[in-house]
Amino acid sequence: MTVPNYLRTPNIPTHRAWNSWAADRYLEMSHLPLGVKVTPVFYAASIGKTTLMGPGADIRLGRHEPDGRLIEASFAHGGTHLDWTYTKPSPFAVAGRWKTTKFGEWGLRYWVVLALSQTDGALWHYDEQTRTAYCTIGPRSVAIKAKHAPLLVTAHETLEDLRGEYETNGYWYLASRGETAKVLALRFNLEEAAENDFTIAIADRKEVAFALVAKPAAQATPSSRGAALDAMADIMGWNTIWDSVNHRPYITCSRNWDLKKFGGFGFWLNDTAINAFIVAQFDADQARENLAMLLSAATPQGNLPCIMTGNDAWVDRTQTPLISFIVWQIFLRTGNRLFIEMAYATLARNNEWIRSVRDGNGNGLLEFGSSDVGQGLYKGTKLAAKDESFMDNSPIHDEARWNAESRTLDSEDVGLNSLVCLDCEMLAHMARALGLSAEAKRHDAHAETMRKKIGTHFWDDNRKIFANRLWSGAFVKSVAPTSFYPLLCGAASKEQTKHLLKHLEDPEVFGGDFGLPSVSRDDPAVHDNVYWRGRIWPILNWLTWNGLERAGEFGAADRLVEKSWRLFGRSWDERRLSPENYHPETGEGLDQPDTDPFYSWSALLPFIAHAKVMSFLPWQGWVLRNEGEDFSVGPVMSPLGSVTVTRRDRTLTLRRGEEAIFTSDKQGRIAGPITTP
Repeated sequence: MTVPNYLRTPNIPTHRAWNSWAADRYLEMSHLPLGVKVTPVFYAASIGKTTLMGPGADIRLGRHEPDGRLIEASFAHGGTHLDWTYTKPSPFAVAGRWKTTKFGEWGLRYWVVLALSQTDGALWHYDEQTRTAYCTIGPRSVAIKAKHAPLLVTAHETLEDLRGEYETNGYWYLASRGETAKVLALRFNLEEAAENDFTIAIADRKEVAFALVAKPAAQATPSSRGAALDAMADIMGWNTIWDSVNHRPYITCSRNWDLKKFGGFGFWLNDTAINAFIVAQFDADQARENLAMLLSAATPQGNLPCIMTGNDAWVDRTQTPLISFIVWQIFLRTGNRLFIEMAYATLARNNEWIRSVRDGNGNGLLEFGSSDVGQGLYKGTKLAAKDESFMDNSPIHDEARWNAESRTLDSEDVGLNSLVCLDCEMLAHMARALGLSAEAKRHDAHAETMRKKIGTHFWDDNRKIFANRLWSGAFVKSVAPTSFYPLLCGAASKEQTKHLLKHLEDPEVFGGDFGLPSVSRDDPAVHDNVYWRGRIWPILNWLTWNGLERAGEFGAADRLVEKSWRLFGRSWDERRLSPENYHPETGEGLDQPDTDPFYSWSALLPFIAHAKVMSFLPWQGWVLRNEGEDFSVGPVMSPLGSVTVTRRDRTLTLRRGEEAIFTSDKQGRIAGPITTP
């Protein structure tokens, strides 16, 4: 006997199966294994247009748990404003709700449509007696019922047919009435249903599904984890999508991207690694999925590509190696050896590759480049080499020239060398954890050699700062936050650190209200305010914060956190925006067109704010902070499982569920090695 394969994606965990997977439809709720889709369509007669609420729509993105158990948004179309909410009473049920908050026209003329479909074309049916729509896929039946029944049910071949009918014939058109279709449209207007609830349920018998939606469970809203953790979860949740080309879930840099331009999917190396790092606070399995995607792209020559899309693959270049640093921290947080077991060999090959092919003049220090492999756009150009830095148009590259013979720039980069040094160190930690002592010693030796060279070669004693250096021996005039990266790899002496802190706090150099501009404030390029020419980038604040923590400069680290949190709040608190980058003076994200409004790595700003309470660092272990005002944060992932940290009456308590597993009235930092029971 053979069992029919009715699950399209059986590898999706049940609790995550229902989610807003479609990048171009913010409010479409779909169940990936069954291929079932519930697509809200909105029609405003005043403008004669429909919308699916995708990128570019007038929408404010609210809460969004990464697993889809809570999704909230507010939006406007044709002058009418609505709030929309999904919750999941169980893995097999969804509760939906809309509420009109402002009418832009008579509610009779504004229509909310729940368009029901299934990826493989399974038919939906409407039962008039129970006012329930349903679809059967294999042994499973999906039912949906609204508190206020639809005023009209229509049948269509495609979603585009439904939209075209509205925009051509208006809402009076009745010829498409039907009870069975590939796309079944449940139509409501706001005169009868200014507010409405609906329930979706899956069962192994149609009658059971009908019974479940007839008496829906009450909507339960998950409680807050704390402002910083909530922001991180929401940014990850809204950017969690389905890659229909490669049949896998992942967290994109931004669902605002036009994925058609990228051939259906696209991921940058470091951006996606950071997504894995952030989502690991909540869901280790999602972190694993995103890392597995990156690692699967490793090239035969050894490197991890800079970007992979459906149209292009930049295998000739990589990006600065952050992934070992990220994987090691995920391991420290989760205690799960799977992460280092799955990643170590690939990351070690990437490290060996970059040290062997990016030393264009053979002096043991590295430059950015573009190898003679693949057919990626810009291959073999200065632009391609700059792409490796992920600071593509930074003025620190202005003086560099492309060297065709070495296929590198003729400028040794302090940021690159510091991060490769850190990469060696993190690989050594992994190798030791895996029992590979000989490999650990090799990585340690590489790190120590680079550390010594960085501390002397890149130090400009005239300016008292680390700077890039041309092959001619001259220091590059422009400096960026990469000048602080020697702190991150342990290459800066105490005396050098003193000078770096002065630059960090100086409002004419890297100080200011909101953190680090991408080039020093006394550089003419800061006024360009274009991408890496002046704007503040969350990843630069995060890396510099890590360097300050490693150097034991906790006061400076905390001040940078405060600036970063203030910067993030300017866009997030009222507008719920997570801009890709920010104006260096005003802190505004959307003051010019080269900024994505909801970029995933901006979650690094709330991350470092949360890290003031609890963090896992390679150089300090598990760090808790018992200071400041009372707080409660969590649940959040730890080696002991999901925990909550509270401070009440000067006492810090760590809880797993209801159980208090650690209590201390010691004030300040509490740090120690990471152990599990």
